[in-house]
Amino acid sequence: MKKCRRCSKPATLHITEIRDGHAQVLHLCEGCAKDYVNSADEGLMDEHEPFAGKLGDIPSDEELEQLDTLVCPNCKITFKEFRSQGRLGCPHDYIAFEEELLPLLENIHNDTQHCGKFPKRAPHSSQRQYQLIRLRNELRLAVDREDYEGAADLRDNIQSLEAELAREPAESE
Repeated sequence: MKKCRRCSKPATLHITEIRDGHAQVLHLCEGCAKDYVNSADEGLMDEHEPFAGKLGDIPSDEELEQLDTLVCPNCKITFKEFRSQGRLGCPHDYIAFEEELLPLLENIHNDTQHCGKFPKRAPHSSQRQYQLIRLRNELRLAVDREDYEGAADLRDNIQSLEAELAREPAESE
């Protein structure tokens, strides 16, 4: 679901305007759509109107043509194919199209990092395994950022979690 271009609520109205021969799309929530329609009715739509600034980050036709030439070196899918199908060809596409996908993912999911899910009735040890994997990834990122104090805290958390996991089979016997 798209977010409102003005306030980040879920967009319920999608408006396409033709300005200077270029199509520009606005995704708005109900409240912002009412403001938009009212300001358009009053003839207030000009460069200083709050919605006009939101249209600036929509790629032009030339920019879209440039984006469409991007190709994943692994699966050979083009960005144009992704835009038309809505599906990526392989996991490497996230790297090949990273600059284009990050704003899209943030707009759709309100985040660019997958948090992961597991069943609520999953065994406690499975939840801890998931937490361990997440902490190890955070540790790797902290070391890459040279955040050694944060990395030390993560290392300690990992060690205590590993100790808990090692004790669990002994407790269940």
